[in-house]
Amino acid sequence: MPEMTLRQIEVIRAVMMTGTISGAADMLNVSAPGISRLVKHTEESLGIRLFERKAGLFVPSIEASKVFDQVREVYKGVANLQSAVGALQQGDDVVLAFASAPSIAQFIAARVLKRVRSRYSDLFIDLNILKIEETVDYLLLERGEFVIMSSPVQNAAVENDHIAEGRLVVILPEGHRLAEKQAISVHDLAKEDMIGIDPNDPYGRLISQPFTEAGLELKHSMRGRFAQTVVSLVRHGLGVAVIDEFSVAEVYMPGVVRKPLEQHIPISTFVVRKKGRVLSNFAEFTIQQFRRELAKAVEDGPWCRSHY
Repeated sequence: MPEMTLRQIEVIRAVMMTGTISGAADMLNVSAPGISRLVKHTEESLGIRLFERKAGLFVPSIEASKVFDQVREVYKGVANLQSAVGALQQGDDVVLAFASAPSIAQFIAARVLKRVRSRYSDLFIDLNILKIEETVDYLLLERGEFVIMSSPVQNAAVENDHIAEGRLVVILPEGHRLAEKQAISVHDLAKEDMIGIDPNDPYGRLISQPFTEAGLELKHSMRGRFAQTVVSLVRHGLGVAVIDEFSVAEVYMPGVVRKPLEQHIPISTFVVRKKGRVLSNFAEFTIQQFRRELAKAVEDGPWCRSHY
């Protein structure tokens, strides 16, 4: 039994909608003789008359009414498919779930999500803020597709991809006596009220590293769990801090002075994901934007680079 091709269905629909061979040819942007031949071939191969010729118009024949009903259904299905694809391209009814370290979430993540939203206007985004010890459960339980972290996660079930490298910097409250210095050494900070993060925390250990390498004992007058807390405490004049540059990667930060740290301590950023997991297009695009925004933050931080 002969089967109709999608091209034959497309041509028959065009003739049905326009009522003429020339109209169908214009609709499909092909030659009229080609349309005429295909209609004739289709009728012959199927053994049925599809159209009646009346007053120069092609009118669907009564006996082929069921065929035309199905043609309409086929094209309704195609329209629904195109609509579904369009919705998917915009992120409609789709969730992008991922997490970030607090130091990246405050400024960098917001810029990234602005770009993601401009690309996928209907995408629902679920952003979690995690400490490094929470990352493995988050990924292995598949609560999200990936995590942006300031340290690699040591677990055989996950993989780490290095995406950026920044530096540690010093932050001071406005009007602090060290604010006039071009760059600040850990030796300058030795007698200051230091605000920091527990050195037993991987991030806290990283920002304590320049003091350890200089043989200085780091004594905190205050500690916070997250980088944002440290920045807030400094802004309110409660002390000074060493922190990663991504945590203060904002054009305007009233109340806070940022200075290069003389000791060169790089700080890396990683994408962490469950080993073997294939990421969605939305996740891949978001990671690309993290690479871009992190690199831009490094490039746009002359207050940090001028000393080196």
